[in-house]
Amino acid sequence: MVSASLERQHPSAVPGRANRTDSSGTVFAAVDRRDLESAIALAEWDDLARDTGEPNPFYEHWSLLPALDAFGERAACTLMVLRCEGRLCGLIPLARAAGYYGYPLPHLANWSHDNLFVGNPLVRRGYEERFWRELLDHADAAPGGALFLHLDRLAEDGPLFAALARIVGEQGRAWAVVQREERAMLQSDLSPQAYFERALNGKKRKELRRQDKRLADEGTRGFERRDDEAGLDRWIEQFLALEKAGWKGRNGSALADDPRTRGWFVQTMRGAAAHGRLERLSLTLDGAPIAMLANFIAPPGAFSFKTAYDERFARYSPGVLLQRENLDLLTRDGIAWCDSCAAADHPMIERIWREKRAMVRVNLAIGGKLRRTVFRQVLRAELARQSRSR
Repeated sequence: MVSASLERQHPSAVPGRANRTDSSGTVFAAVDRRDLESAIALAEWDDLARDTGEPNPFYEHWSLLPALDAFGERAACTLMVLRCEGRLCGLIPLARAAGYYGYPLPHLANWSHDNLFVGNPLVRRGYEERFWRELLDHADAAPGGALFLHLDRLAEDGPLFAALARIVGEQGRAWAVVQREERAMLQSDLSPQAYFERALNGKKRKELRRQDKRLADEGTRGFERRDDEAGLDRWIEQFLALEKAGWKGRNGSALADDPRTRGWFVQTMRGAAAHGRLERLSLTLDGAPIAMLANFIAPPGAFSFKTAYDERFARYSPGVLLQRENLDLLTRDGIAWCDSCAAADHPMIERIWREKRAMVRVNLAIGGKLRRTVFRQVLRAELARQSRSR
């Protein structure tokens, strides 16, 4: 069934080819986010998320809409959707930014926020090339004051990036990867125990067993894994308190330190659980959590979203003990890999997870000849500066 609400364009949508239906029945258009909140529209969005070749829970509605409510008030952000023969086949939040990492360089970008770790648009499997063609056509036809298109946190090894590289190559469009970062990933055919033994040498495993035993001497050690909504609100409050009690609370970056991040986290966790996307892990001592972890389950992948531990028990490595339990993801049906969502060279997770996922930032030329000439100069300067800093 075609959603009438998703057929309506945003009244401020920029005119041009991207906002029209072409002869093949393809529409790439801006939509009012209010029109995405009907039951039918949300169901279409869910269907798209389930049929994408590259899952991105951060752009599913239960995460993106609360994020826009919390952090999008200052961003000139538009939700762009691709419809093919009446079917929702792509979605990306597209923002206009006046500055680029401290430089007064206006550009278009996939919208993001500090707790969003993947910037891949949601694109139905098999429509990757069509999506990029339509997005680039839209940016060419309606660049406004933007000098270029910036795409942040794209997975380098997936079909979306491969399709983008093909399209810009065919078009002869200037572009470049301006940043590449590898972060820990879990992907293996090994059993959890075999993987653990391969990742940590005998000495380290012996030390972890000793720490586990010493922790058990402190009280009753417990572990819980849940993928339902039972006790969720209490779990959320415990997680927020645990995180705030640690180093993030001391430097003011804990989720609970800002009502906006707190509200977004609560709504996102509830939404993820309601859609069967949330897995919660807790390591407890005498019933109180000392390490907690939230995974987003988005087949064929998973995302290790947030973790926290009680620093009073740091000598027992509760975070590592919990990650040892998290290796059971290797046995979960339909899950081929898990993205750590961690910074590169993370001191804890890279002790255990040995695979890597490369995330890239890409800049691309848009608009007419003069705009592309200016962009080439900007791009050349950026790449030269990066080369000198290495």
